[in-house]
Amino acid sequence: MTPLLTIATLFWRDQRRAILRGFALSAAVALSGIMLLALSGWFILAAGMAGLAGLGTVFDVFRPSAGIRFLAIARTGSRYGERLATHDATLKVLAGLRVRLLDGLSRADFTLQSRLRGGQALNRLTADVDALDGLAIRLVFPLLALLIAALAVLTGLWLLVAPSVALWVAGATFSGAVAVLAWAGKAAFGPSTEAEARRQALRSATVDHLRGRDWLAVAGRLTAARETVLSQDRRARAAALAQARIEHRATAALQAAGAMTLAGTLWLAGRLAMQAQITAPQAALAVFAALAMGELALALQRGIAELGRMRGAAARIAPLLEPRSAPAAPDVSGPAGLALTCLAVAAAPGLPPVVTGLDLSVAPGETVALKGVSGRGKTSLLNAVAGLVPPVQGEIRRGGTIGYLTQRPALVAGSLRDTLRMAAPAASETDLRAVLDCCRLDLPLDHVLGEGGAGLSGGQARRLALARVLIQRPGILLLDEPTEGLDARTAARVLHGIRDWLPDAAILIAAHRLAEIRFAGRTLDLDLQDSAA
Repeated sequence: MTPLLTIATLFWRDQRRAILRGFALSAAVALSGIMLLALSGWFILAAGMAGLAGLGTVFDVFRPSAGIRFLAIARTGSRYGERLATHDATLKVLAGLRVRLLDGLSRADFTLQSRLRGGQALNRLTADVDALDGLAIRLVFPLLALLIAALAVLTGLWLLVAPSVALWVAGATFSGAVAVLAWAGKAAFGPSTEAEARRQALRSATVDHLRGRDWLAVAGRLTAARETVLSQDRRARAAALAQARIEHRATAALQAAGAMTLAGTLWLAGRLAMQAQITAPQAALAVFAALAMGELALALQRGIAELGRMRGAAARIAPLLEPRSAPAAPDVSGPAGLALTCLAVAAAPGLPPVVTGLDLSVAPGETVALKGVSGRGKTSLLNAVAGLVPPVQGEIRRGGTIGYLTQRPALVAGSLRDTLRMAAPAASETDLRAVLDCCRLDLPLDHVLGEGGAGLSGGQARRLALARVLIQRPGILLLDEPTEGLDARTAARVLHGIRDWLPDAAILIAAHRLAEIRFAGRTLDLDLQDSAA
């Protein structure tokens, strides 16, 4: 099943009744529009011919005019109801899609989640979901309405005019629209994908420029950064123009197909009328029906232009919606402390191990520092101990709950109290204040942070993230660069504060600074470990 079909199936499953209502109303709009134009053309010509023949006084003008009024009212009412039903169904499906997408991401493995961190990934996901809002409204409903209209016109013209005219009008209109849809969908895939990428790049560049204006001004790079944003804007406009060209060509192709269908209808119906096989009003009915079908096919032009964008968005979102089981919690059934036996750890699934043949035990109350050159596998080892990634071989025995300060912890908007209580909802005010003191963070609990923890320096943000881990009082504490951004004196005080807060915890540190190595009671050099292995 293609990703786009997967998303369409999801639309159907989540809002079946609303979609059926919207489809029925879309078909009603299409049929009433075709019947209105066809009946109007027939009535005008028939009334004129009756007048020329001197039969105006006996010609029934009331029933056709009543039918025209009824169809006009029905078309307007159906259009209003169709807009309400289809947009309501689409918005509900997209709301459910966002919930399902977030649920899928929450169950995804650590490797996938780590790739999706950051504003750029969030912007991409948001844009992809937004791109799918036209799937039903601009593509599926118009195409199905055109199909229903083609079948109705085929039946109506077959009975009221002639089979040959019916086959030509219905077949030429629908096959022409499908052919243009197939061509333009393929042609628009590259330009629409490029246009979306350029829009995202422009958005990211603009946000980065606005957020970093002060720093850029101090560094003397504000003008250069502004030119970068303008360059991204030019590229985005060029990509949007390329996409617009495809839309214009699709429109021209649909109009050409409609003109060909109309010309063929004029020739067929006129030929039959000249041979007295049908009347002139019947020929007019067929011509106006073909004209209405051509206008109905033009409703596909927007969906055709965005088909490539929809396909790209569906291809990225559909895999994230696949059912997954929640990540298993680390086994903490072993004896107190931490033990790694003959362990091989890879940075990501499928990659060769970066840590091999490791035997390590960390007893309660002991601190061990992991040492090694950058990229040696210290963070990968901590991820494996935390249960975020499975080891390639060997086993990890954990005795106690785990607390993990990662390299790039995330903070959210709110007060310091809110941040800490996310980790320990039942913590008392005394404990909240005490853990901040252990981390040497002299800020009031009511201090409010902006988005992403804005309002704190890098060192303060690091210490707040550490306090959020410590407030849970884990039995095993994993620290990755815990003193990054701190001066030596503050770093030493924070490290001793950690041990004062958790005197019995087994602590494993990915050490990058001398203060962290000195704080540990034991150091394990992964470079030497690899040589020994």
